[in-house]
Amino acid sequence: VQLQACGGGLVQPGGSLRLSCAAQGGIFRINVMGWYRQAPGKQRELVATIVSSSVTNYADPVKGRFTISRENGKNNTVYLQMNSLKPEDTAVYYCNANIMSTDWRQRNYWGQGTQVTVSS
Repeated sequence: VQLQACGGGLVQPGGSLRLSCAAQGGIFRINVMGWYRQAPGKQRELVATIVSSSVTNYADPVKGRFTISRENGKNNTVYLQMNSLKPEDTAVYYCNANIMSTDWRQRNYWGQGTQVTVSS
């Protein structure tokens, strides 16, 4: 099982970015998916998680600005739409998924991280 994230970059304050993360290989079932971030000198923190379109959770600093969504089945992709970006959103963003693989192992998987920089 691998998670492949993309979509980071440099954006001005107030701008938008969309991150995506595809899960591939030996997947039986994906439970919760989410995004975390880690700023320089800080611990990794939760950004948002999603079980289904009606079951989502957001960290307070991103509520109302970020939207998490996912595709199931063949695509198995989680997205993070980030609007009204602020300099304090600058961090490396990591996707995470709790996955039951086809060999009946359930564990958390991490993507490789994608850099988001908000600066003028």
